[in-house]
Amino acid sequence: MTLRNDQYDLIMREYSRRQNAGHSILEERRAETYALIPRLSGIDREISGLFKDQIRQKLLSDIPPDTAALQAKTRALEEERTALLVSNGFPADYLEVPCVCPLCHDTGYMEDGRKCRCFRRLEIDLLYRQDELNEILSKENFDTFSFEWYSDTIKDEATGRTSLDLAKSAYNASREFAEHFDDDFSSLFFFGDTGVGKTFLSHCIAAELLGTMHSVLYFSAYELFDRLAAGTFSDAQDSISDNIIADCDLLIIDDLGTELTNAFVSSQLFLCVDQRLKRRKPTVISTNLSLKNFSDTYSERTFSRIASAYRMCKLTGKDIRIQKKFNGGN
Repeated sequence: MTLRNDQYDLIMREYSRRQNAGHSILEERRAETYALIPRLSGIDREISGLFKDQIRQKLLSDIPPDTAALQAKTRALEEERTALLVSNGFPADYLEVPCVCPLCHDTGYMEDGRKCRCFRRLEIDLLYRQDELNEILSKENFDTFSFEWYSDTIKDEATGRTSLDLAKSAYNASREFAEHFDDDFSSLFFFGDTGVGKTFLSHCIAAELLGTMHSVLYFSAYELFDRLAAGTFSDAQDSISDNIIADCDLLIIDDLGTELTNAFVSSQLFLCVDQRLKRRKPTVISTNLSLKNFSDTYSERTFSRIASAYRMCKLTGKDIRIQKKFNGGN
């Protein structure tokens, strides 16, 4: 699904609102600091005067302005301003326009013309309302994750490791994935028993990345394939290659195996996995299926792509939801 003109205008109005709010804050800060440190007002006037002189010289003279000299004078004045702010207890950037996104400075676009990741976030929020996810993430994140529900005695027959040991490995893998998201391309595949924290860890990752202005698209497997079948990602119902599902910073597909699986679902999953790998876009997948059942369900070709490119994280143990219920937890 692509943005309609009115939806695009709505997003751009949000950026205009953010810019106006930033300039209003800056004006309040200028009034505050100018009253305490009068020299700051003089510095800003001098910097403004330098640029006006440069423009005037360009318009009225055949001799090109001395750009290097202008830059040196401006830099010296900016350093003086910073020193005055810091020595009086203000942050060094206190007189810069505050912005929500430091990457695009609340314009929505990078210098090379590409949409900023924050634009993708707004796009996702507008097209695929994920208010329920935002509410969940306030409760399920790395700060609220607990190992108390994992046994340090019950061992997984296939690996010989305890459920606590496997949980710690999956948790550490999730932490590393989020912390190195921008400089170490990888994807995660959570598999194992029902109710042992696979979805919770996916939520932890989503919360962490949304907190750093990344675009995250989260779907249960049923919802994802239902939307794909309805053609909601594209005017071309048989292609996802040019849509948000292929371009968002992180795609999370939860509970693979709970949907009705058929040839369409299998082909769309392979296309999704393949397209995102080619574009070096990370993906997190979780399933209750065993690896063999997953391969049988979605084809060896899909499983091979995942097994060769994803970090596999197994989780085992007793259903945490049931444990919480019988222990009086929430």
